[in-house]
Amino acid sequence: MRWMLLLICLLAGLAQALDYQLQPRQLAEGVWLVEGSIDNFATDNGGNIVNVGFIETADGVVVIDSGPSRRYGEALRQSIEKSTGKAVVRVLLTHHHPDHALGNQAFAGVPIAALAETTRLLAEQGDAMAENMYRLVGDWMRGTEVVLPSEEVQEGTLEIGGRRLQLLALRGHTGADLAILDERTGVLFAGDILFYQRALTTPNSPGLDVWQADLDRLEALPWRQIVPGHGPVTTDAAPFVQMRDYLDWLDGLLRQGAEQGAEMNELIRAPIPERFAQVNLSRYELIRSVSHLYPRYERSAMGRVDRQD
Repeated sequence: MRWMLLLICLLAGLAQALDYQLQPRQLAEGVWLVEGSIDNFATDNGGNIVNVGFIETADGVVVIDSGPSRRYGEALRQSIEKSTGKAVVRVLLTHHHPDHALGNQAFAGVPIAALAETTRLLAEQGDAMAENMYRLVGDWMRGTEVVLPSEEVQEGTLEIGGRRLQLLALRGHTGADLAILDERTGVLFAGDILFYQRALTTPNSPGLDVWQADLDRLEALPWRQIVPGHGPVTTDAAPFVQMRDYLDWLDGLLRQGAEQGAEMNELIRAPIPERFAQVNLSRYELIRSVSHLYPRYERSAMGRVDRQD
């Protein structure tokens, strides 16, 4: 009997330890944020490193991203219903990366919508990303499986329950990136086109020039508050300034390295400018970005030997 009580206590302690303890806060009328850490995936945060949003409408709640695990998605859905007293009627995915889309299981019976290319990428890469998340955060991922979107969205205006959401189809981060502007309040959910005070990630980026063009489109919108995919909310253009500066520096580093025939190992040890000292994970993400992007710069610098005179 004693061992059964001990087992029950251990299981109860584990369940409590794996509690995301989500605390939604209201940014504007009917617009909410669940803010994630700006750290990397770890067992102490359960992969909760992403900013997730939700918007109330007369018909119910629209969720922006589902989070990194089934457990997170379940906690999110409970938090939404507790905060608003309304049911979830739609989930919009900004892109396919695991911290944004592996909570889909928790929204059974709810339409999950994404850009067509996001669905393709999740189908192609989702299982491998989920396996990697299991390795990174362990038990937080138990029971998590990839669930693909059930609907396709395109750029334009989405009207739900008297709320108009402006949808932008962008490409800079993954090749398929959805940004959402709530026209009533001016809250812009930029997804991972914007990182702020946290170094950007580049595993699927089609190019830093494409990313810069996306920033131009976003900044031109009539926003009042900016919710980056990772990092604190702002009411000014600081995330755009930081992102452009970082992208310019990274592009220049890679371009100059390729022109000079530098080895990849040289670039990952390059000094990081002092102005980025407070940007979390700068060194870690520089190493990853060099591995993701530098071969492309090298090919461009070398040219085609079969076309030379």
